[in-house]
Amino acid sequence: MSDTPYDEHFVSWFRAVTPYINAFRGKTFVVAFGGKAVASEFLKTLAYDVNLLASLGIRLVLVHGARPQIEEELREKNLESVYHRGYRVTDAQALDCVLDAVGSVYLEIEAILSQGLPNTPMANSRIRVIGGNFIIGQPIGVLDGIDMQYAGKVRKVDADGINAQLGLGNIVLLNCEGPSPTGEIFNLQMEEVAEAIAVAVKADKLVFLTDSRGVTDKDGELLDAMTADEADKMLGGSDWLSSDIRRYLPCGCRATRAGVGRVHLIGYAQDGALLRELFTHDGVGTVITRESLENIREAKPDDIAALIALIEPMEEEGILVHRPRELLEREIDHFSIMLHDGIIVGCAALYPHSDEDAELACLAVSHEHREWGYGEQLMKRIERRAKRLGIKRLCVLTTRTEHWFVERGYRLGTVDDLPAKKRDMYNYQRRSKVLFKTL
Repeated sequence: MSDTPYDEHFVSWFRAVTPYINAFRGKTFVVAFGGKAVASEFLKTLAYDVNLLASLGIRLVLVHGARPQIEEELREKNLESVYHRGYRVTDAQALDCVLDAVGSVYLEIEAILSQGLPNTPMANSRIRVIGGNFIIGQPIGVLDGIDMQYAGKVRKVDADGINAQLGLGNIVLLNCEGPSPTGEIFNLQMEEVAEAIAVAVKADKLVFLTDSRGVTDKDGELLDAMTADEADKMLGGSDWLSSDIRRYLPCGCRATRAGVGRVHLIGYAQDGALLRELFTHDGVGTVITRESLENIREAKPDDIAALIALIEPMEEEGILVHRPRELLEREIDHFSIMLHDGIIVGCAALYPHSDEDAELACLAVSHEHREWGYGEQLMKRIERRAKRLGIKRLCVLTTRTEHWFVERGYRLGTVDDLPAKKRDMYNYQRRSKVLFKTL
């Protein structure tokens, strides 16, 4: 049987996700979702997606909320729902409703995860779900003269206990209740619990499943990436954001600043959104990172000495073409640089070859910073610069990093596809691979 377009698409897709599978194995992800997600169609696919992630060697902590379920319990008992500063004022009667609702939701999720996966390719696999008293709560106390009673905040996370369970291959499932050392139980906010856990276990990712596809601007356009600083500024006046985003975004910003690698906000309504966000380059939601884009800037003549120190080792290895100091001085305006703590740790250059074609060149990151995502940030910086100039297509010549560029949307081409100016300069002795990306 001859290959079909579907077969080709599958092979291409499978190769594209392989780097993510390798990168995520052994990493810790905290996935948080509220009661609205539990009540939606999302819960039906949760077991499959969680099992898939676990089978890839990802260490998972699931944190759930139960806000709408608590509201329903209060209505059934004719009790008023009272909030102050975003926290539920929780008296003894409200606490009973919290315990009933949260317990019911927890058991529902546990049952879904424990029932197996009939009629799926993973039908014989089994998910081991572990709960426990890994969260210690404490009372919020009195806010603005209002006694919050059993409304609480996270006091301590038993990170060692959670990591021990993750090390055994178990999935840890936690809710928004926090017992205190004195035996009282406090009603915690799910997003604050997820934040505290992610920070305590040094999670590589914190994922919030929300009632929105991610963070959007005023026009409803999705913002695929933001820094914590940019997110903080947006929260100052963002009445267009959904209720989930307004609650989760501050926690995400704090988490990234406290050491969590990435925070993702994605919609639970779209089937497969979790997998598409994690295993595709562009994703489907918003990712929050700690580093400010202000750490990237255009290069200046004063940067030449540091640039030479950065790229010389790679020139000696043959990874980069040798650039004499005089050439760097003439072409310094082409370069963008990445700084960490005031030190240049990466660079990339943009060389226009025609009105519509340009080259991304000399993309380099110091060895000790290559796991920080700086190369990708520099690549995006050059792509944005090119778009502002009206460039329609970028080319890259590389001898070592072909796959890295392919994973980020570049496609293989030939020397004949290069702009005439660059084609005439092509060094056939280096036999560099030629890649292109349409902007």
